[in-house]
Amino acid sequence: MEEKDIMALNNHMEPDKKAYLVLADGTVYEGDSFGAEGTAIGEVVFTTGMTGYQETLTDPSYYGQIAIQTFPLVGNYGINDTDEESGKVWMNGYIVRDWCETPSNFRSQRNLNDFLKEKGVIGLCAIDTRALTRKIREFGVMNGAVTTALEKNADGSYNWEGGSMESLLRQIGDYTIKDAVKNVSCTEGSFYALNTTVPTDDIKGRTSEAACKVALFDFGFKRNILRSLHSRGCDVAVVPWDTTLADLKELDIDGIMLSNGPGDPAENKELIANLQEILTGCDIPVLGICLGHQLTALAMGGKTEKLKYGHRGANQPVLDVEHDTVYVTSQNHGYAVLGDSLDPAVAKVSHINVNDGSCEGVLYTRPRTFTVQFHPEASAGPKDTQYLFDRFVENMKAYKEGKEA
Repeated sequence: MEEKDIMALNNHMEPDKKAYLVLADGTVYEGDSFGAEGTAIGEVVFTTGMTGYQETLTDPSYYGQIAIQTFPLVGNYGINDTDEESGKVWMNGYIVRDWCETPSNFRSQRNLNDFLKEKGVIGLCAIDTRALTRKIREFGVMNGAVTTALEKNADGSYNWEGGSMESLLRQIGDYTIKDAVKNVSCTEGSFYALNTTVPTDDIKGRTSEAACKVALFDFGFKRNILRSLHSRGCDVAVVPWDTTLADLKELDIDGIMLSNGPGDPAENKELIANLQEILTGCDIPVLGICLGHQLTALAMGGKTEKLKYGHRGANQPVLDVEHDTVYVTSQNHGYAVLGDSLDPAVAKVSHINVNDGSCEGVLYTRPRTFTVQFHPEASAGPKDTQYLFDRFVENMKAYKEGKEA
């Protein structure tokens, strides 16, 4: 038996199993299979992060998408049970140039291939990810399918086990991401007491030593948001996407955190109307991140647009207008707020993307309310933008003092 066959067996892989990416325009990329097998359709996007692949895989913001890692080697420090941003992989497929079969890190518990198999996610490797990324940059995000159920004929044509290639292309073309927030959000609220990782259903609870209590709207929240709030002395009540103003008043909270999440923000008509009622019906401090930033803008009369290929990675430069300072930020989004669509009497743009000039943050005239497009909890700087959590906590303390006065 050859060495490559022995390595494949050690990694529970079938040697030389082929996998393919089929794009909506009919382009086919041939590579090797890893992870699960089958066929999955999604929106094909790329992310430029050099590390953080486990966080990327478990980020609910990738719901319904197929992610390309532009960095050529992925999986070199393995997978552990601590760094997940949620309890599952939300993306439909995963594409890398090479994955590391023998990770080296004292925290590693398994390799990337085994993790994808465990989560049922189809992986594709050994393709030219640079060429694929250039295509997405030139033509924009497009639908595609990753599949191990394709067979190449001698004449260069393909057969698909699920039907004809024409039927596969029709399914790819018809694919849309729908009800993304509803599908990733929790259905019942839960309470995370200060410095605990195990939730309880006592959502109205409060820890006596906690500085503040936050209602964290779950639009697909990342666990590091929870950790960032805990590290600043906050209790956290994670609430479903459709939590109302009346529900919030029963929780006796000091602040509202609107989380990240997937999909087209403008699709969420019911959620936007609910947020509009919350934002106009109380003066509780608010911080919105990513999708929370977009939804707040829509609730306050602004507009959003879909970007050609989005911002995904840990190296996006953002200008803080007030402090004339540029920060390196981590981002994962395909839509952006149109800054000039916001009424100046209601809001002003506070942060701008240095690369393309898009809106990255908004400061509202509503008391103690601000939002950012990037992820301050993701530590890209690594801690440059953590001041936003500090500002949020200061706002909550001021609100709490005024409420108790």
